[in-house]
Amino acid sequence: MKSINKFFKYSTFTALFMAVLMVGCDNQNTGDIGEPDIDAPTVMSTSPANNDADIARNLAVTITFSEAMDPATVNANTFTLKQGTTTIPGTVSYTGTTATYTATNSFASAEVYTANITTGAKSSQGIALTRNTEWTFTTAGSNEPIAKVALGTSANYVILAKTAINNNPTSAITGDLGLSPAAGSYLTGFALTDNTGYATSDQVTGKLYAADMTDPTPSNLTTAVDNMITAYNDAAGRSNPDFFELYDGNIGGKTLTSGLYKWTNTVLIPTDITISGSAEDVWIFQIAENLTLSSAVNITLSGGAQAKNIFWQVAGEVTVGTTTHFEGVILSMTGITLNSGASLNGRMLAQTAVVLDGNTVVQP
Repeated sequence: MKSINKFFKYSTFTALFMAVLMVGCDNQNTGDIGEPDIDAPTVMSTSPANNDADIARNLAVTITFSEAMDPATVNANTFTLKQGTTTIPGTVSYTGTTATYTATNSFASAEVYTANITTGAKSSQGIALTRNTEWTFTTAGSNEPIAKVALGTSANYVILAKTAINNNPTSAITGDLGLSPAAGSYLTGFALTDNTGYATSDQVTGKLYAADMTDPTPSNLTTAVDNMITAYNDAAGRSNPDFFELYDGNIGGKTLTSGLYKWTNTVLIPTDITISGSAEDVWIFQIAENLTLSSAVNITLSGGAQAKNIFWQVAGEVTVGTTTHFEGVILSMTGITLNSGASLNGRMLAQTAVVLDGNTVVQP
């Protein structure tokens, strides 16, 4: 009798267990229980990643999903970007497995931003994202003004070069010219008049100096060239750029606010640009290759921006097109060429040569 009772108890327990198991399986298939759907898409990565800092102020925010999504569900309602409680205007695009949020305007300096993707985003099969995903990042820059690049005694010259300053007459230059370690014979096209320790030219409102002139000119030029190289290295060494690879290096037609800019390629200016900011603002442009301006382009300053506070650090060649107008201090490692009729308000500090062709150059 006891054996029979045990049999019935075991059979009843087994039946109940199997019934519960079947209900659990049914609930999992219908999504009625709290467990995530194993077929649901997930967020694989974000850029920037959560808690990233020193993020370029022009960076697009991206999400990579585990599978293809329904593009209609990845939009400004499901993918948002905020600074505090303020929504950042922008556009959402989707391709492959990646969604991109491109802000309409550049981010502010040294601010925290919060991105979010909701479960309103669904896979191409119509399955919702497993959960809302939120992450934050902090932009580069500082609320403090950018420090100017210290030019030292190289600031005493509107043009300073090491190997040559070649001029195709007639130019009109305001400020002193310096050349070292090359000799005065490499100051060409100026019709020089020699004086003690310097030379003059009808094309220059100022003096021309070269390394083979009377003391103290050689030592003064050596110091100035050393200061020029130090200034170049200072500009090139500034870290945590506000803007990185802005517009892929083609900045024609753009307005550039103050900050540190960095490009690892050539920068092209095919149409007019505006540099906008106050009289105290500073711009540093780090360019790893060439800087090329097309003909008849104008760089315009607005809001009180000053040429003396704009620094173009260029590792490659600088070419300013015919009749183009340039603003700022050029710190060049490779060389500077102003084509016919081009004008410049600023300085040209070159670690090789400067080539002129009937130009107007004014020291700021």
